[in-house]
Amino acid sequence: MSAQPAFDIFKNMPTHDYLGILNADNPSKKVVEFLKLNKADVANATNVPKASIRYDNKIPEELLQRLQEIGVVCDLVADYFKGDIKKTALWFQISNPALGNISPRDMIRCGRYKKLIKFVQNAFAGNNP
Repeated sequence: MSAQPAFDIFKNMPTHDYLGILNADNPSKKVVEFLKLNKADVANATNVPKASIRYDNKIPEELLQRLQEIGVVCDLVADYFKGDIKKTALWFQISNPALGNISPRDMIRCGRYKKLIKFVQNAFAGNNP
């Protein structure tokens, strides 16, 4: 009998692409649209200069990676809500006591997306965040 791992690495990826982010032609732009972020929000969230924010084939690699990570979190939350896009969007918009009474969207906007990623991953792993 094998021991169950303390953290299942496969729970870091959503089971479906409910939000159409992961399979979109332009996933970075889809993340930004879903979370209703403007250029200043994205610059602050990703620590990429506002002048460098773009969503075409010349997107800065760091920006692409950060938005992919955030997109995975969005789809993980959508997984939790069984694909209910309205509930998923609402979860990102409302203040969450477990996050210090700040909304997940505001955590992203303030550049605290890594803390949010860890929170969601811990929730999926069944750990206390």
